[in-house]
Amino acid sequence: MPIDVLCLAKIPDTQRKGLIEAGYVLHDYSDPARRTTPPADAAIYRAIITRGGTAGATREMIHGLPNLEIICTMAAGFDKIDVGAARERGITVTHGPGTNATAVADHAIALMFSITRGIVYGDAATRRDDWETSRKARPLVVGKRLGIMGLGRIGLLIAQRLSGLNLEVFYHNRHPRNDVPYTYVDSPLELARRSDYFIIAAPGGDETRHVVDAAVLEALGPNGFLINIARGSIVPTDALAAALRENKIAGAAIDVFEGEPHLPPALREITDNLILTPHMGGAAVEARAAIEELMLRNLTLHFSGQPVATPVPYPQDIALAAAP
Repeated sequence: MPIDVLCLAKIPDTQRKGLIEAGYVLHDYSDPARRTTPPADAAIYRAIITRGGTAGATREMIHGLPNLEIICTMAAGFDKIDVGAARERGITVTHGPGTNATAVADHAIALMFSITRGIVYGDAATRRDDWETSRKARPLVVGKRLGIMGLGRIGLLIAQRLSGLNLEVFYHNRHPRNDVPYTYVDSPLELARRSDYFIIAAPGGDETRHVVDAAVLEALGPNGFLINIARGSIVPTDALAAALRENKIAGAAIDVFEGEPHLPPALREITDNLILTPHMGGAAVEARAAIEELMLRNLTLHFSGQPVATPVPYPQDIALAAAP
C-alpha cells in the first residue's frame, strides 16, 4: 500500500526517483510561506521528509498531522526540527550523520583557499580586463595557524586534509579529545587569539547561538580569516558585517548565514573581503546518493516494524549531533 509523504523541503530528482520506485507518494509542501501550517489533507500523511537545518518541522506541523509516524531529514543536522514535539507523540526522527561530512569538509577548504588567494575576486577582475586588481599579492595558506571550532566528523576531516600544509592546529570542543594530535583550547575567544583561520564546524542550536561574537572576531584580528560551514546562527550578522567593514578581520567565506535563504542587507553590500555560497557545502552527488540510501533504509525499517538505523540522539547528546 503506498505511503503518503509530506515533503517540507525540495527533494532532488535523483532522490525523488528512488523514493517513488520504493512506493512512496511524495507531496511537495516546500513553500516557506506555508510549510509551518498543516495542509488540509493532514490525515493522509504518515511521514515527513525535510532538511533539519533549514526547512525543519515545527511543533504546529508535527501535532497537526494525526497519523504521522516518522520524520526523516536529508542531512546530519536537525536543529530546526522540534524533536521534543515529535517525542511527545512517539514519532521517530531520523537523520544522516556522516553522509555529507566529506562534501562539507571539501567546501570548507575550498572557501579557505578562495578567500585567502582572492580567487573569486581574481575571476571578476580578469573578466573586466583589470589585471592589476586581479594580481594583487595575497598571503599563503602554508605555515599558518588553524583553529577549528567543533572537532566532530567534519572538523576532523578538515584538519586531516590540511595536515600536509604545515599548519599548527588548535580546536575548541565541549570536551577535549584524547585521540587527536591537535591542541585543545577552552573557549572560542582563546581559539580566535591563536588562529589565522577560524573554521566553524560546530552544531547549531541555543548552545552555540552568537558564540562567535564581536569580541571573538576582534581577537581573530586583521590578518585572520573566518570560515563558516556550520550554522549561520553561530555568528551574529551585525558583528560580522562590522568586522569586515572596519577591517577587524582580513575576510570571511561563509556557506551559511542568519535568515537563510535571504541574505541580510548588511552582508550584501560587502564585496571586497567576503565570499558567500548558498548553503551548498553538503550538496555533492556522492553525499546525496548516501543520504538517499540511508533515508530509504530508515523508512523501510520503520514501516516494516523494525528500529531505524540512525535515530536522532535524545536528549543528552542532541547538541553534539546537530551538525551541518
